[in-house]
Amino acid sequence: MILVTGASGNVGTALLTRLHSDGLTARAAYRDPHTTAQVIKAGGRAVTLDLAMPDTICPALDGIETVFLLGATSPDQTTHELNLLEAARAVRVRVVKLSVWRADERLSPIARLHQPVEQALIASGLPWTILRPNFYLQNFLRQPSIREAGEFSFPLITAPISFIDIDDVARVAARVLTTDGHDGRVYDLTGPKALTYAEAAEEFSDVLGKPVRYVGLQDDEARAAMLSRGMPEFHIDALMGVARAYRDGGAETVTSTVADLTGRGAVGFADFVRRNHNCFD
Repeated sequence: MILVTGASGNVGTALLTRLHSDGLTARAAYRDPHTTAQVIKAGGRAVTLDLAMPDTICPALDGIETVFLLGATSPDQTTHELNLLEAARAVRVRVVKLSVWRADERLSPIARLHQPVEQALIASGLPWTILRPNFYLQNFLRQPSIREAGEFSFPLITAPISFIDIDDVARVAARVLTTDGHDGRVYDLTGPKALTYAEAAEEFSDVLGKPVRYVGLQDDEARAAMLSRGMPEFHIDALMGVARAYRDGGAETVTSTVADLTGRGAVGFADFVRRNHNCFD
């Protein structure tokens, strides 16, 4: 049995959908007992699990052979994920951890949350696999200004980024969780091509048939915009740290991992826009 933590998030939801479509059974872990009850009532397998509360972890691991480890981004994420690893060592389960791009280099606040967990997992003696996806294409879905004003804004970055679709991350995760040969492996996950934000705007324009432009925000402008949307300071600091890391390059690497592991290439930028056309136009 597979335990999927972070089941209510974008990646967790996509992974559960993929496993279900493949005819595979998994137990979904939710922090909210009400959500757990709803899933069970609908015929699904679910358990209440709060990584901040170690006493909820062992019951969730009962009968589990493999764990997909995905903690919520927060100041305590490292501690929360280490709580699960401690329990996992006691019952000797396999762990597939969703990390972030270049986590081992600690280039951003988010990477610095994941790197200690990666190190602990590698040293745990458990069978393990680490997935390090690049910047999610789905972040563009949080830009209603594409539809409303024909523009999108992110912190100013001119370096290219090999954006990846969350569905491709889910496809890889499903394959790794359900097949052999992945123990001790670190997989860097990217889309098929690296684009600058300006080039991404051109892709939007071509697919949507209307002009779309990229507005690169200076750091103080980006911070003010996020504050105006009510984003917590921690998340703002984390995202600005990612922007600074990407600004220096290193996010342009393209890997063939998605195709190598799943037999189908990663979704390209234009295809992503086509699939989500109604969100952008």
